[in-house]
Amino acid sequence: MSKLFSRRDFLKAGGLTLLGTAGAAALSQAVQPAKAAPPMQTDHGGHEDAMAMAVGEVDHERNGFNPTDILTDFDYGKVSTLEDGRTLREYDIFVINKDVEVMPGIVYPAWTYNGRIPGPTIRATEGDLIRIHFRNGSSHPHSMHFHGVHPSEMDGVPGTPGVINPGESFTYEFDAEPFGLHLYHCHVFPLARHIAKGLYGAFIIDPKQGRPPVDREFVMVMSGFDVDFDDANDFYGVNAIPFHYQLNPIQIKVGETVRIYLVNILEFDLINSFHLHANFFNYYPTGTSLTPLEYTDTIIQGQAQRGILEFSYKYPGLYMFHAHVTEFAELGWTGNFEVIP
Repeated sequence: MSKLFSRRDFLKAGGLTLLGTAGAAALSQAVQPAKAAPPMQTDHGGHEDAMAMAVGEVDHERNGFNPTDILTDFDYGKVSTLEDGRTLREYDIFVINKDVEVMPGIVYPAWTYNGRIPGPTIRATEGDLIRIHFRNGSSHPHSMHFHGVHPSEMDGVPGTPGVINPGESFTYEFDAEPFGLHLYHCHVFPLARHIAKGLYGAFIIDPKQGRPPVDREFVMVMSGFDVDFDDANDFYGVNAIPFHYQLNPIQIKVGETVRIYLVNILEFDLINSFHLHANFFNYYPTGTSLTPLEYTDTIIQGQAQRGILEFSYKYPGLYMFHAHVTEFAELGWTGNFEVIP
């Protein structure tokens, strides 16, 4: 049987301009013969639209998470003080299989941490003791592998006690170090599939002295979905849902300093990128230095690379941000900042 559309065929067909229920159903029928491509939507001058976008939205309530909320949902854990005066932060993390509507009408069989994609944004301060109570309610072995410094038995890779069978549990415990922007993900093989199905999240360790104060902080985790399981992404997005921030612009004010914790966990593609329109930002790779490396408007990240962006807007208006790979943007990795006076 032949596949209906590759992702490039889909773009050529103008499919993204049709992605309501009908467009979603067409893509999901990946075993039917190809049909004639409909024309792309055009403006009154007959030119193709500047950026394709979905028709309608996914059901966030049914999904159990909303990318707008994930932007600012930092999980500081249950906080207590140890006998030596250090801070203990405890987190409850569970894995479940969950159907997630990734585009209108396209439901994806995901694996999730705490029922959401990405998983909770775990946040701590350098030197804190992190204790993760992990339960596997899924049908496959899973783990949590944290980027950072920790003992080998806490690494969550095959051959360590941190790989957990269905129905079992484990407690990861380690010191929060070094300060910076990190991530976590499942490290059970086949690794690409376990990550791509949704088992990843951001891990922020603040420096002891803190970072300079800003007006707004957002977390953005870049990823994709291979909905037909051919090891090639069909859709791309930030905080899981393609086109979400184009349909729901992020509102900020003129002159506000914005800090973005940007993580790339995209599978099946070698690189990802972030481009900010009509502006530049200071960029702190991995967030392990308080001095920016460069002042730019576009950065490239390989998988598991991450960095902190800081910027403010001088003028009000609607400004795009997106992957500076056109294919990624046209397949969902695009959004807008709505800058108000």
